[in-house]
Amino acid sequence: MSNPPHGVFAPIRHWLLLPSWLTIGFLMVSPVLIMLVYSFLTKEFRGGVIWEFTFAAYDQFFIDRGLFGDEPPQIEWTYINIFWRSTWQAGLATLLCLFIGFPTAYYIATRPASTRNIWVFLITIPYWVNLLIRTVSMKFLIRDNGPINAWLLQTGLITEPISLINTPIAVQLGLFYSYLPFMVLPLYAAIERFDFSLSEAAADLYAHRWYTLWHIIIPNIKAGIIAGCILVFIPSLGAFLAPDLLGGAKNFMIGSLIEEQFKGTAGNWPFGAAASMILLTAVLLVMMLHARNQKIDAAHQGH
Repeated sequence: MSNPPHGVFAPIRHWLLLPSWLTIGFLMVSPVLIMLVYSFLTKEFRGGVIWEFTFAAYDQFFIDRGLFGDEPPQIEWTYINIFWRSTWQAGLATLLCLFIGFPTAYYIATRPASTRNIWVFLITIPYWVNLLIRTVSMKFLIRDNGPINAWLLQTGLITEPISLINTPIAVQLGLFYSYLPFMVLPLYAAIERFDFSLSEAAADLYAHRWYTLWHIIIPNIKAGIIAGCILVFIPSLGAFLAPDLLGGAKNFMIGSLIEEQFKGTAGNWPFGAAASMILLTAVLLVMMLHARNQKIDAAHQGH
């Protein structure tokens, strides 16, 4: 059967896209718009909101005016520090996932074609279990009387349990365990498409392995690296399960702050919505900068 002529569906293309547009609008755009509206509302004293538009929620995030709001305005470092802590925790988790995920993906991509699907299958097994259960299991593993400390004590490597719960290290372990497959799978897809004859040619020309890695392999799989970093960084930035269950109050992250504001009717919904919009704006700025750099790189390659 011959293919239909080009443009045969052009008159009805908008109708064909209608289900996609409705899905995107209802499930993605509408919730964001609702959060945007709520971020400008006024919190009611007993909970809920008052439909009076104000910038009070954003002002609360950045400006400290004292307990009763009558003191000279100062920078509110509490929430800014929480946002900064979330950023470096997410960035560190991304680097850790890249450090472990790259050799893992490279190993899988260089296995015989008959066994690659088995390795990918093993990578996806953790996603058969709910994220909450996986995070609780991590807490069980690293607690003072958990199996990891018990094994270290039995082998004599330590003389007393290592206290990891309620530390930044515990948060890192939780984020790493939760989002590592997000790094491995894009890297695997990129490395699998890589033309290994290029690295073989470099070896024939006596190029060192590290030179081949940095100057041949990595530039050719850069898209997979960027995709993996984005897929890990963005959910890590807004994570709240790992900080809540593993980090404690001293390791509060922006996702935990937002989640606290929407608990019950006594929370500060406008402030939670404002913090959400600030987080969303920061993520969009990063994505826009990335898209701009990609466009510049494509223009340079075109020339």
